[in-house]
Amino acid sequence: MSDTPWELLPTASNHAASLDGLYVFLTIICGISFVLVIGAMVYFMVKYKKRSDNDKTSPLTHNGKLEFGWSAVPAVFLMLFFVWGELDFVKLSAPPADAIDIRVTGQKWYWTIEYPGRPVAATTAALDGEVAPLLIVPLNQPVRLLMTSKDVIHSFYIPAFRVKKDVVPGRYASVWFTAIQEGTFPVFCTEYCGDEHSSMLAIVKVVPPDQYEEAVRAATTLEQGEGETVEQFGEKVYKSFACNSCHNTDSTIKVGPGFGGVFGKTETFTDGASVVVDENYIRESIYTPNAKVVAGFTPQMPSFAGQINDEQMNALIAYIKSLE
Repeated sequence: MSDTPWELLPTASNHAASLDGLYVFLTIICGISFVLVIGAMVYFMVKYKKRSDNDKTSPLTHNGKLEFGWSAVPAVFLMLFFVWGELDFVKLSAPPADAIDIRVTGQKWYWTIEYPGRPVAATTAALDGEVAPLLIVPLNQPVRLLMTSKDVIHSFYIPAFRVKKDVVPGRYASVWFTAIQEGTFPVFCTEYCGDEHSSMLAIVKVVPPDQYEEAVRAATTLEQGEGETVEQFGEKVYKSFACNSCHNTDSTIKVGPGFGGVFGKTETFTDGASVVVDENYIRESIYTPNAKVVAGFTPQMPSFAGQINDEQMNALIAYIKSLE
């Protein structure tokens, strides 16, 4: 997270200050309008309250100047809101030609980050106790996110940057920004997308330009570290590919079956067949998850074929075998 307290939301992108100004201006004008309208209503209710049956209604039918005023003044402010908002909308929709393109793919319930010329990012970081994908961007350089979804509608929202965009299956959406403050900032999905919608998090890390390439290289490298056991590396793979968004490490059910004690267990499938969980079954379940669906569950797990290599798969299997 940024060092700035959450209640003082940082203006960490080039869009933030203008959008904040528009919202503050809208709030002030709406507040003044509310006071004027309600105040006038209360005043006229008291002043012109009917006092007796003999009181006559005023012969005045209208006041042209007053009617023109209360129509013209709001119209001026409405046009001002429109022009200001349209300028910001156009700015948000037109990235500079030198913007860095980064692909973002949403699926239940995590984000996948892909940088130009690099493999799919696997590095994660901690956000409020949750493990989340890490998006790295350089300071003071425009970045365009080209986004799509593999399943349902998601929405990619970076509050500190004041940018939000719906991510729709079957098409591409884009949003751009220039980060103007170093630090780490949370990303949320703001379109309800199922059971684990609230845990579909990510993190934006803004780094100096001279550290960007090295940071991206580290973010897209998922290898067994020196002195790290296969099981420890497997746990890292498990978290990096957001297996924890659907599977617990004990036997309790989340979206999918729990992994605790699953190795060696006999699983029964929706077609009535059964099998003892071994290395081959785990591998098949990760690469072709809908080939055998455990009874009581629906086929909704995505395939990780082409994302998890053999070394990572072996470590992940070793980690699952170690869970009790």
